[in-house]
Amino acid sequence: MKKILGFVLSIVAAFAITSCGNYKQVAYFQNIDSISLAASKGLHDAKIMPKDMLTIMVTTTDPKAAIPFNLSYSQGSNGGASYGAQSYIPYLVDNDGCIKFPVIGKLRVIGMTKREIENLITEKIKPYLADDQNPIVTVMMANYTVCVTGEVRSPGVFTISNEKVSIIEALTRAGDLTIQGQRQNILLIREGMNGQKEHHRLNLNDADLINSPYYYLKQNDIIYVEPNKIKARTATIDTSITYWLGLTSSVISLSTLLITILKK
Repeated sequence: MKKILGFVLSIVAAFAITSCGNYKQVAYFQNIDSISLAASKGLHDAKIMPKDMLTIMVTTTDPKAAIPFNLSYSQGSNGGASYGAQSYIPYLVDNDGCIKFPVIGKLRVIGMTKREIENLITEKIKPYLADDQNPIVTVMMANYTVCVTGEVRSPGVFTISNEKVSIIEALTRAGDLTIQGQRQNILLIREGMNGQKEHHRLNLNDADLINSPYYYLKQNDIIYVEPNKIKARTATIDTSITYWLGLTSSVISLSTLLITILKK
């Protein structure tokens, strides 16, 4: 009886240890009560990069005065962003980080925020307007996307309308990680303004991730969730089983055919 009881207690202890280990691997931000989040203070604002598409709308007190500064066509045409009765053609930021703006000409916008571009264009167009025109410039990104793939429930490319997305929000849009995803080793692949690729490893278990400069994603970031060892081994085993089952089936079919031929 004592041996049976000892055996049962051993199994219970093993399950308890396994559950504790699984918790440490699965739960996000486990140490959040023991760290300072002071470094996360500040509002995130996306920086413009080459190949970004910018929708720029200029309005003035007299609508006719703004016409020369807008690339637009009538509503109902294909493409562009629609505001009121007009659709605005997006500007492509070239490899040098510039756009060609009506009347003003070439503007270098790489590394700037939307507000900085709005202020720049406002100052540039004022000399062409009457003092009472009060121009308002609105800039929006038309192609702010991030890619989430790997061990998530719904991988895909996601368009971010407000140009601000954390890694947690991006993973949530992808249905969150599967139980087989590695939470301690998320791979972030990012392209810099000069086209140079870089990669970073992120740990969702560590709450200090909130203080990280990689907590908020940039346009065109790629998030890859690697499978854990169990999933990787299972995939290998499944492939091997499929191979051997196929081979066995072929051998049986060939043997049956040979037996049938030899009996005739």
